[in-house]
Amino acid sequence: MTKRTDNKATFNSDAELKHIADGIRNLTLPKSEWTHAGHFAAAIWLLCEEGFDAYRELPDIIRAYNVSVGGENSDTDGYHETITQASLIAADSMIKDAGENEALHSIHARLMASDYGRPEWMLKYWSEPCLFSVAARRAWVDPDIMALPF
Repeated sequence: MTKRTDNKATFNSDAELKHIADGIRNLTLPKSEWTHAGHFAAAIWLLCEEGFDAYRELPDIIRAYNVSVGGENSDTDGYHETITQASLIAADSMIKDAGENEALHSIHARLMASDYGRPEWMLKYWSEPCLFSVAARRAWVDPDIMALPF
């Protein structure tokens, strides 16, 4: 299904991205598949799904999924609004830069090969105290180091 190299996952088909997106929506995705790459797989799939507003709908899906796998959504764990929205913005930017017929798994591979494919990419734009604050977990907080390039 996925190839793992240097802690990253690449997907071989769009169906694999759909598997991740459907799994979090249906609360059936194994927790082990909800990785950094998995988050971006779901984001790309859902951003491209007609009639689905990923920016508005994905937060509740992630919250429900977290609880379904035994997690919580608190001031220190679980859903993080700023990270989710920034990730959606990064994924959306990659989608908009894609060729007209580029497969979604190819867009995902480009994203994962870019700086945004590293889990710590946001620390270029947000300081740790800002990004990992309760305020940033609960609501969008603008970057405090430099603006996002998108």
